[in-house]
Amino acid sequence: MTDTHLVYAYAVLRRTPEAAAAAAHLRGVAGEPVRLVHPATDASALSFAVGPVPAGDYGETPLQAHLDDLDWLESTVRSHHGVVAGLVAAGTAVLPLRLATVYPDEHSARQALDTRRDYFLSLLARLTGHVELGVKIYADSDLAPPGTTPASAHGTASGLGVGRAYQAIRRRRQRRSEEAWHAVTRGAARLTETAGVLSVDRVSHTPERTGPAGNGTTLGNDAYLVPRDRADAFRTGVLAVARGIPGLRVEVTGPWAPYSFALQPEPAP
Repeated sequence: MTDTHLVYAYAVLRRTPEAAAAAAHLRGVAGEPVRLVHPATDASALSFAVGPVPAGDYGETPLQAHLDDLDWLESTVRSHHGVVAGLVAAGTAVLPLRLATVYPDEHSARQALDTRRDYFLSLLARLTGHVELGVKIYADSDLAPPGTTPASAHGTASGLGVGRAYQAIRRRRQRRSEEAWHAVTRGAARLTETAGVLSVDRVSHTPERTGPAGNGTTLGNDAYLVPRDRADAFRTGVLAVARGIPGLRVEVTGPWAPYSFALQPEPAP
């Protein structure tokens, strides 16, 4: 490898024949071949999946500029995930690393892996046999939290009788809206409780302000660590809670490699 290249690390995993064979068929963020590297004295057979990338794109200064380029970022995220997914498909436990974890050379990568060997091994032991599933919970767009005046409530009424009737209609609509909102939030709480029972860990992500296509309100955006053989039961159980609650929608995604539960190492200086 020449001085014009850096080492991009994708994941931590155990070195097995299956993992090495899977890596041999993968291409990384720069179209480079992926392979496994490990410390020379590592009896635990712990490895980084790595690939050589050009310093002109992945050095500190050019990388910062690239991270502001959404097209470049999207392509890199897709390629990074493709490597991780390919390793997961080999049936081995994988700790995905953060996007653009870059080391100056293979020696630095091996040194970082050796330094945090016990930490990585404990994480791998915890995540072996588990996958990540995402759960997003939405309230329909025609529902609003209490205290929010519906657009249809605004208007002008003339005459005493008409004005009182209008106010009565408005109060009734608000009560119905509040009752529907509370029913949805109670359903969301039950859904979150059910997901917690069916999983072994949960990470809460920052909810988006609105649901898909800008419709509705996001009530939850969580990731769950689920035993691989219970992934279907998790999905079925979560969706069953939402069924029959008007205005409540849920989206279950995955299974994924456990990105949300794999703490990320800092690159070597």
